[in-house]
Amino acid sequence: MNFEPGDKAMLTDRKGRRYLLTLRTGALFHFHRGIVPHDLIIGQPDGSLVTSTGSEVMTVFRPTYADYVLKMPRGAQVIYPKDVAIMLMQADVYPGARVLEAGLGSGATTMALLRAVGPEGEVIAYEQREDFASRALTNIEEFLGKVENLQVRMGSIYEPIEPTEVDRVSLDLPEPWRALPQVAESLRPGGIMVCFLPTILQVQRLTEELQADTRWTSVWSQETLTRTWHIDGQSVRPDHRMVAHTGFLTFARITVKE
Repeated sequence: MNFEPGDKAMLTDRKGRRYLLTLRTGALFHFHRGIVPHDLIIGQPDGSLVTSTGSEVMTVFRPTYADYVLKMPRGAQVIYPKDVAIMLMQADVYPGARVLEAGLGSGATTMALLRAVGPEGEVIAYEQREDFASRALTNIEEFLGKVENLQVRMGSIYEPIEPTEVDRVSLDLPEPWRALPQVAESLRPGGIMVCFLPTILQVQRLTEELQADTRWTSVWSQETLTRTWHIDGQSVRPDHRMVAHTGFLTFARITVKE
């Protein structure tokens, strides 16, 4: 499919620097190596090469999810793709699942959940801040287009919530233990909850609260570290920089309610 006005495009230069564009007829992209007219990209297929006015040859691809979430406008810090990938896999978010999410943020996790559950599934997201919700919905629509299977409910999941039976729960909150009574009522038996937390003291508090409630089982936590490698002829070594600690993931499953 060729690029059209309004499409997202990711330009990559020879040093691997990436630039996210929304294509507009007649628009110009300016950077340190010259100018790239959007019209050079419009009508071209995914994976094309374009040359700037400064003779920089650049590749043009449609952005992946990971490209987009790290470049999109943000009102809140996003959960990194490396963590989202583990969340989806270890929480077994499957097509057709109903997922309860709290902490909409900039919409990065919501996008991943929507793609994982597919059109037959549903994501119900709680958010307290109108500005975060507005930004997240804009980001989601920019990347996924119109979605019909997302409910955004303004309010706090720390308070009693509308009755909802869901298969999975995703929490990005500073005090997720305060939401456990609501989550326990909403999550079906055998369902899985995953929580993202930045500090180990938060993880410790959450784990203690889960272990004190006999309805919760299979409680465990992990962090994911990503390191790329430099490979150039005989020069083979780890890159000097890596995406190390970004947060912890805590998982738990709920048993049959008595």
